[in-house]
Amino acid sequence: MGNERVFNFSAGPSMLPLEVLERAGAEITNYQGSGMSVMEMSHRSKVFQKIFDDTQAKLRKLMNVPEGYKILFLQGGASSQFSMAPLNLIGKTGKADYAVTGNFSNIAYKEAKKYGTINLAASSADKNHTYIPTQEQLTLDPEASYFYYCANNTIYGTEWQYVPETNGVPIVCDMSSDILSRPVDVSKYGIIFAGAQKNMAPAGLTVVIIKEELAGQELPYTPLMMNYKTMIDKDSMYNTPPCWCIYILGLVLDWLESKGGLPGMEAIKHGKAQMLYDVIDSSRLFTCAVEKDSRSDMNVVFRTGSDELDAKFVKESIEAGFTNLKGHRSVGGMRASIYNAMPTEGVEKLCDFIKAFDKNN
Repeated sequence: MGNERVFNFSAGPSMLPLEVLERAGAEITNYQGSGMSVMEMSHRSKVFQKIFDDTQAKLRKLMNVPEGYKILFLQGGASSQFSMAPLNLIGKTGKADYAVTGNFSNIAYKEAKKYGTINLAASSADKNHTYIPTQEQLTLDPEASYFYYCANNTIYGTEWQYVPETNGVPIVCDMSSDILSRPVDVSKYGIIFAGAQKNMAPAGLTVVIIKEELAGQELPYTPLMMNYKTMIDKDSMYNTPPCWCIYILGLVLDWLESKGGLPGMEAIKHGKAQMLYDVIDSSRLFTCAVEKDSRSDMNVVFRTGSDELDAKFVKESIEAGFTNLKGHRSVGGMRASIYNAMPTEGVEKLCDFIKAFDKNN
């Protein structure tokens, strides 16, 4: 069995830091002398409670989560939050504002319509989601219970570079694909949520950071497990939480700390993305359709302009030891997802591969 690891550019589930995998592997059958795996432990045991508390504390420290905010470890993926946010928040005025800048914010927008009157505060669909609307382009309803946006759009390769000003209306933000890649002022948000399978842990964990005062106003028919208040009151332990994923998140947070925390990670990830965009922009063959000030540091989309050449690029990239460079089926082309765990070396090798392909074709 070969131990050759590929450079995995998948949009999610995506690669995890090698050090984290190796540490988890070393502890897999006997976690720190407990005689069992984290996968086998009672979530009510002292040993697991410590893992849980430590992971929560590490995340609070790393993201500078202020007083008055709770960190929840839930299940159901970020997609469950498309329903959970409106169910819990929209009852205040019956209205909400949504900015649609890609696939997932569009699904969230449609879902929210089941629970109230939704104002489309902005949409980038007019240019196939190749840009992020500016503050001036947002049409805000002063009566909105909350304003919703998705920070990074994995399919279209765009990322919000500012936090919208909403004049006191709480902001709900889906940060699934760029959480922990840059410092965030949590106090500007009402709710931040993220699926784990890009920058945090394996699939199965959903992290929610919520301003506590927003909970407790849920619609009367809100399901038990989708009530933020229930989850806050039981510290995410109403039922069995995703124990293994929480443990892995703790290891990832240790790894991030060793990289200089979020400021350190921001410098690394921006350097990787810039290197890749420079190579694409200076090539004759490849283009990136995303407007420069809206480009994502997490998901770099590019294409040749010919479906045949795109297919050839993807095929040859697999032979060269890269995986998952094919673009999303809805947009085609190529996409390199370069989350925190992608080493700089992987991006350098991809850059070399793009240059060679450009030259030969």
